Amino acid sequence: MHVVFMGTPEFAVPSLEALVEKGYEVVGVYTRPDKPKGRGRVTAQSAVKQAALRLGLPVYQPATLKKPEQIEELAELRPELIVVAAYGLILRSAVLELPTYGCVNVHASLLPRWRGSAPIAWSILAGDNWTGNTIMLMDIGIDTGPMLSQVRIPALPEDTTATLTDKLAQLGAGLLVSTLPLWISGQLRPVPQEDEATYAPMLKPEDALIHWDTPAEEISRQVRAFQPWPGAHTYWRGKRIILFETQPRPGNTNAQPGQVLRPTDLPDELQTDPRRSAILVQTGSGLLAVKKLQMEGGRPLSADEFLRGHAALAGERLIPKE
Repeated sequence: MHVVFMGTPEFAVPSLEALVEKGYEVVGVYTRPDKPKGRGRVTAQSAVKQAALRLGLPVYQPATLKKPEQIEELAELRPELIVVAAYGLILRSAVLELPTYGCVNVHASLLPRWRGSAPIAWSILAGDNWTGNTIMLMDIGIDTGPMLSQVRIPALPEDTTATLTDKLAQLGAGLLVSTLPLWISGQLRPVPQEDEATYAPMLKPEDALIHWDTPAEEISRQVRAFQPWPGAHTYWRGKRIILFETQPRPGNTNAQPGQVLRPTDLPDELQTDPRRSAILVQTGSGLLAVKKLQMEGGRPLSADEFLRGHAALAGERLIPKE
Protein backbone atom coordinates (compact mmCIF):
# COMPACT_ATOMS: atom_id res chain seq x y z
CA MET A 1 0.00 0.00 0.00
CA HIS A 2 1.32 3.43 -0.98
CA VAL A 3 1.32 5.72 2.08
CA VAL A 4 2.19 9.40 2.15
CA PHE A 5 3.12 10.78 5.57
CA MET A 6 2.68 14.44 6.52
CA GLY A 7 4.15 15.85 9.72
CA THR A 8 6.64 18.35 11.06
CA PRO A 9 7.59 18.37 14.79
CA GLU A 10 9.07 15.72 17.05
CA PHE A 11 5.55 14.61 18.02
CA ALA A 12 5.07 13.15 14.53
CA VAL A 13 8.31 11.16 14.35
CA PRO A 14 7.17 8.04 16.29
CA SER A 15 4.16 7.69 13.96
CA LEU A 16 6.40 7.81 10.88
CA GLU A 17 8.79 5.31 12.41
CA ALA A 18 5.92 2.99 13.38
CA LEU A 19 4.59 2.96 9.81
CA VAL A 20 7.99 1.99 8.44
CA GLU A 21 8.50 -0.64 11.14
CA LYS A 22 5.13 -2.23 10.32
CA GLY A 23 6.09 -2.53 6.67
CA TYR A 24 3.92 0.19 5.10
CA GLU A 25 5.38 1.51 1.85
CA VAL A 26 5.93 5.19 2.63
CA VAL A 27 6.36 6.69 -0.84
CA GLY A 28 6.77 10.27 0.32
CA VAL A 29 7.13 12.38 3.45
CA TYR A 30 5.72 15.90 3.44
CA THR A 31 6.99 18.38 6.02
CA ARG A 32 7.22 22.13 6.42
CA PRO A 33 10.08 23.99 4.68
CA ASP A 34 13.38 24.46 6.52
CA LYS A 35 13.46 27.70 8.50
CA PRO A 36 15.92 29.81 10.52
CA LYS A 37 16.09 28.88 14.18
CA GLY A 38 17.79 30.11 17.34
CA ARG A 39 19.81 33.24 18.00
CA GLY A 40 22.13 32.54 15.10
CA ARG A 41 19.15 32.10 12.75
CA VAL A 42 20.74 28.93 11.35
CA THR A 43 18.51 27.12 8.86
CA ALA A 44 17.11 24.03 10.57
CA GLN A 45 15.37 20.94 9.28
CA SER A 46 12.16 19.73 10.92
CA ALA A 47 12.30 16.67 13.17
CA VAL A 48 10.26 14.75 10.59
CA LYS A 49 12.63 15.66 7.76
CA GLN A 50 15.58 14.47 9.80
CA ALA A 51 13.81 11.18 10.54
CA ALA A 52 12.76 10.69 6.91
CA LEU A 53 16.30 11.22 5.64
CA ARG A 54 17.61 8.79 8.24
CA LEU A 55 15.04 6.23 7.06
CA GLY A 56 15.91 6.82 3.39
CA LEU A 57 12.51 8.23 2.47
CA PRO A 58 11.86 10.92 -0.17
CA VAL A 59 11.03 14.32 1.33
CA TYR A 60 8.75 17.02 -0.08
CA GLN A 61 8.57 20.53 1.41
CA PRO A 62 6.04 22.72 -0.37
CA ALA A 63 5.14 25.99 1.36
CA THR A 64 1.46 25.25 0.64
CA LEU A 65 -0.66 22.47 -0.82
CA LYS A 66 -2.98 24.71 -2.83
CA LYS A 67 -1.40 25.09 -6.26
CA PRO A 68 -2.37 22.68 -9.07
CA GLU A 69 1.24 21.68 -9.65
CA GLN A 70 1.61 20.79 -5.95
CA ILE A 71 -1.52 18.63 -6.06
CA GLU A 72 -0.28 16.99 -9.24
CA GLU A 73 3.08 16.17 -7.66
CA LEU A 74 1.29 14.54 -4.74
CA ALA A 75 -1.06 12.63 -7.05
CA GLU A 76 1.91 11.21 -8.96
CA LEU A 77 2.86 9.31 -5.79
CA ARG A 78 -0.48 7.45 -6.12
CA PRO A 79 -1.20 7.51 -2.38
CA GLU A 80 -3.75 4.98 -1.18
CA LEU A 81 -3.58 6.47 2.33
CA ILE A 82 -2.31 9.76 3.72
CA VAL A 83 -1.31 9.84 7.39
CA VAL A 84 -1.08 13.27 9.04
CA ALA A 85 0.47 14.12 12.42
CA ALA A 86 0.94 17.78 13.34
CA TYR A 87 1.79 18.77 9.77
CA GLY A 88 0.95 22.45 10.14
CA LEU A 89 -0.84 23.01 6.81
CA ILE A 90 -4.58 22.88 6.14
CA LEU A 91 -5.43 20.22 3.56
CA ARG A 92 -7.95 21.22 0.89
CA SER A 93 -10.56 18.90 -0.58
CA ALA A 94 -8.33 18.24 -3.61
CA VAL A 95 -5.83 16.56 -1.26
CA LEU A 96 -8.39 14.89 1.01
CA GLU A 97 -10.05 13.19 -1.96
CA LEU A 98 -6.86 11.72 -3.43
CA PRO A 99 -6.25 8.56 -1.37
CA THR A 100 -8.52 5.50 -1.50
CA TYR A 101 -8.60 5.18 2.29
CA GLY A 102 -8.69 8.89 3.00
CA CYS A 103 -6.47 11.10 5.14
CA VAL A 104 -6.01 9.78 8.68
CA ASN A 105 -4.91 12.17 11.41
CA VAL A 106 -3.09 11.42 14.69
CA HIS A 107 -4.44 14.07 17.06
CA ALA A 108 -3.19 14.68 20.61
CA SER A 109 -6.51 15.03 22.41
CA LEU A 110 -9.74 13.24 23.17
CA LEU A 111 -11.79 14.79 20.38
CA PRO A 112 -14.03 16.71 20.20
CA ARG A 113 -12.27 18.25 23.18
CA TRP A 114 -9.39 20.48 22.10
CA ARG A 115 -9.62 20.78 18.37
CA GLY A 116 -6.84 22.93 17.01
CA SER A 117 -3.08 23.40 16.97
CA ALA A 118 -2.18 23.32 20.70
CA PRO A 119 -4.35 20.66 22.36
CA ILE A 120 -1.78 19.53 24.92
CA ALA A 121 -1.09 22.98 26.36
CA TRP A 122 -4.76 23.87 26.54
CA SER A 123 -5.65 20.63 28.29
CA ILE A 124 -3.08 21.44 30.98
CA LEU A 125 -4.34 25.02 31.28
CA ALA A 126 -7.88 23.71 31.78
CA GLY A 127 -6.79 21.24 34.46
CA ASP A 128 -8.11 18.19 32.58
CA ASN A 129 -7.79 14.96 34.52
CA TRP A 130 -7.53 12.87 31.34
CA THR A 131 -5.85 13.28 27.99
CA GLY A 132 -5.05 10.98 25.09
CA ASN A 133 -5.03 10.49 21.34
CA THR A 134 -7.66 10.27 18.63
CA ILE A 135 -7.23 8.72 15.19
CA MET A 136 -9.70 10.47 12.89
CA LEU A 137 -10.58 10.79 9.24
CA MET A 138 -9.91 14.30 8.04
CA ASP A 139 -12.50 16.50 6.37
CA ILE A 140 -12.39 20.14 5.31
CA GLY A 141 -12.93 21.36 8.88
CA ILE A 142 -10.23 21.70 11.54
CA ASP A 143 -10.24 18.41 13.49
CA THR A 144 -13.96 17.94 12.81
CA GLY A 145 -13.84 14.61 10.98
CA PRO A 146 -15.26 11.30 12.25
CA MET A 147 -13.21 9.25 14.68
CA LEU A 148 -11.74 5.79 14.13
CA SER A 149 -10.24 5.15 17.58
CA GLN A 150 -9.23 6.75 20.86
CA VAL A 151 -7.00 5.96 23.81
CA ARG A 152 -6.79 7.92 27.04
CA ILE A 153 -4.32 8.26 29.90
CA PRO A 154 -4.43 10.24 33.16
CA ALA A 155 -2.98 13.74 33.09
CA LEU A 156 -0.54 13.86 35.99
CA PRO A 157 -0.15 16.96 38.18
CA GLU A 158 3.54 17.20 37.27
CA ASP A 159 3.02 16.88 33.51
CA THR A 160 4.21 19.71 31.29
CA THR A 161 3.52 20.21 27.60
CA ALA A 162 6.98 18.78 26.93
CA THR A 163 6.46 15.59 28.95
CA LEU A 164 2.91 15.03 27.70
CA THR A 165 4.00 15.57 24.10
CA ASP A 166 6.54 12.78 24.48
CA LYS A 167 3.96 10.44 26.03
CA LEU A 168 1.27 11.16 23.46
CA ALA A 169 3.68 10.89 20.54
CA GLN A 170 4.45 7.29 21.51
CA LEU A 171 0.86 6.51 22.45
CA GLY A 172 -0.46 7.96 19.19
CA ALA A 173 2.00 5.97 17.11
CA GLY A 174 0.87 2.74 18.73
CA LEU A 175 -2.78 3.63 18.29
CA LEU A 176 -2.17 4.50 14.63
CA VAL A 177 -0.64 1.17 13.64
CA SER A 178 -3.24 -0.81 15.60
CA THR A 179 -6.09 1.14 13.96
CA LEU A 180 -4.98 1.13 10.31
CA PRO A 181 -5.41 -2.63 9.63
CA LEU A 182 -8.97 -2.50 11.02
CA TRP A 183 -9.78 0.58 8.93
CA ILE A 184 -8.27 -0.76 5.72
CA SER A 185 -10.00 -4.14 6.11
CA GLY A 186 -13.38 -2.50 6.66
CA GLN A 187 -13.76 -3.59 10.28
CA LEU A 188 -14.05 -0.02 11.60
CA ARG A 189 -16.93 2.37 11.11
CA PRO A 190 -16.09 6.07 11.60
CA VAL A 191 -17.94 7.64 14.53
CA PRO A 192 -19.05 11.28 14.15
CA GLN A 193 -17.97 13.78 16.80
CA GLU A 194 -21.19 14.61 18.60
CA ASP A 195 -20.26 16.16 21.96
CA GLU A 196 -19.71 19.87 22.39
CA ALA A 197 -16.28 20.81 21.07
CA THR A 198 -13.63 22.92 22.74
CA TYR A 199 -10.82 24.68 20.88
CA ALA A 200 -7.07 24.95 21.32
CA PRO A 201 -5.80 27.88 19.24
CA MET A 202 -2.15 28.50 18.45
CA LEU A 203 -0.14 29.69 21.44
CA LYS A 204 1.10 33.27 21.57
CA PRO A 205 3.93 34.63 23.74
CA GLU A 206 1.52 36.98 25.53
CA ASP A 207 -0.53 33.97 26.70
CA ALA A 208 2.42 33.02 28.92
CA LEU A 209 2.51 36.32 30.83
CA ILE A 210 1.70 35.67 34.50
CA HIS A 211 -1.00 37.78 36.14
CA TRP A 212 -0.50 37.42 39.87
CA ASP A 213 -4.07 38.29 40.82
CA THR A 214 -5.21 34.90 39.50
CA PRO A 215 -5.22 31.83 41.78
CA ALA A 216 -2.01 29.92 42.47
CA GLU A 217 -3.46 26.75 40.97
CA GLU A 218 -4.09 28.49 37.64
CA ILE A 219 -0.62 30.04 37.55
CA SER A 220 0.98 26.67 38.27
CA ARG A 221 -0.93 25.13 35.36
CA GLN A 222 0.21 28.02 33.19
CA VAL A 223 3.84 27.31 34.09
CA ARG A 224 3.44 23.64 33.09
CA ALA A 225 1.43 24.40 29.94
CA PHE A 226 3.98 26.81 28.48
CA GLN A 227 6.96 24.50 28.70
CA PRO A 228 8.98 24.34 26.56
CA TRP A 229 7.52 27.37 24.73
CA PRO A 230 7.02 30.27 25.20
CA GLY A 231 7.76 29.94 28.94
CA ALA A 232 5.49 31.38 31.64
CA HIS A 233 7.13 34.61 32.72
CA THR A 234 6.97 37.67 34.94
CA TYR A 235 9.15 40.75 35.54
CA TRP A 236 11.31 42.05 38.39
CA ARG A 237 13.29 45.29 38.26
CA GLY A 238 12.90 45.41 34.49
CA LYS A 239 14.19 41.88 33.95
CA ARG A 240 12.15 39.02 32.53
CA ILE A 241 11.99 35.91 34.71
CA ILE A 242 10.80 32.54 33.39
CA LEU A 243 9.31 30.07 35.87
CA PHE A 244 10.06 26.39 35.24
CA GLU A 245 8.80 24.56 38.31
CA THR A 246 6.15 25.69 40.76
CA GLN A 247 3.65 24.27 43.21
CA PRO A 248 0.43 25.84 44.52
CA ARG A 249 0.20 25.97 48.31
CA PRO A 250 -2.80 26.83 50.49
CA GLY A 251 -2.77 29.96 52.58
CA ASN A 252 -2.96 33.71 52.15
CA THR A 253 -1.11 36.64 53.69
CA ASN A 254 -1.53 40.39 53.78
CA ALA A 255 0.97 40.73 50.94
CA GLN A 256 -0.08 42.01 47.53
CA PRO A 257 -0.44 39.60 44.60
CA GLY A 258 3.01 39.07 43.11
CA GLN A 259 4.91 39.89 46.30
CA VAL A 260 7.70 37.49 47.25
CA LEU A 261 7.29 36.67 50.92
CA ARG A 262 10.06 37.22 53.47
CA PRO A 263 10.48 34.47 56.07
CA THR A 264 8.76 36.68 58.63
CA ASP A 265 5.74 37.04 56.31
CA LEU A 266 5.04 33.30 56.20
CA PRO A 267 2.04 31.74 57.93
CA ASP A 268 3.04 29.76 61.02
CA GLU A 269 2.35 26.40 59.38
CA LEU A 270 4.78 27.20 56.54
CA GLN A 271 7.63 28.52 58.66
CA THR A 272 8.35 25.03 59.96
CA ASP A 273 7.38 23.14 56.79
CA PRO A 274 10.53 21.38 55.48
CA ARG A 275 8.97 21.14 51.99
CA ARG A 276 8.52 24.85 51.54
CA SER A 277 10.38 26.60 48.75
CA ALA A 278 12.80 29.44 49.37
CA ILE A 279 10.58 31.57 47.09
CA LEU A 280 6.89 31.86 47.95
CA VAL A 281 4.71 34.35 46.09
CA GLN A 282 1.30 35.63 47.11
CA THR A 283 -1.30 35.22 44.36
CA GLY A 284 -4.93 36.18 44.02
CA SER A 285 -5.80 33.04 45.95
CA GLY A 286 -3.20 30.93 47.70
CA LEU A 287 0.57 30.93 47.58
CA LEU A 288 2.84 29.80 44.76
CA ALA A 289 6.04 27.99 45.64
CA VAL A 290 8.64 28.69 42.97
CA LYS A 291 11.22 25.91 42.80
CA LYS A 292 13.08 26.62 39.56
CA LEU A 293 13.39 29.87 37.60
CA GLN A 294 15.60 31.76 35.18
CA MET A 295 16.54 35.42 35.02
CA GLU A 296 16.78 36.98 31.58
CA GLY A 297 20.27 36.32 30.23
CA GLY A 298 21.02 33.71 32.91
CA ARG A 299 20.51 29.99 33.32
CA PRO A 300 17.78 28.04 35.13
CA LEU A 301 18.41 27.96 38.89
CA SER A 302 16.82 26.44 41.95
CA ALA A 303 15.07 28.89 44.26
CA ASP A 304 17.93 28.68 46.79
CA GLU A 305 20.55 29.36 44.10
CA PHE A 306 18.53 32.26 42.71
CA LEU A 307 18.18 33.95 46.09
CA ARG A 308 21.88 33.62 46.80
CA GLY A 309 22.51 35.83 43.79
CA HIS A 310 19.40 38.03 44.11
CA ALA A 311 18.72 38.35 47.84
CA ALA A 312 16.81 41.62 47.27
CA LEU A 313 13.97 39.68 45.66
CA ALA A 314 12.54 38.72 49.07
CA GLY A 315 9.87 41.23 50.04
CA GLU A 316 9.66 42.78 46.57
CA ARG A 317 6.91 42.40 44.04
CA LEU A 318 6.89 40.57 40.72
CA ILE A 319 4.78 42.37 38.13
CA PRO A 320 3.10 41.30 34.86
CA LYS A 321 5.14 43.62 32.66
CA GLU A 322 7.51 46.56 32.71
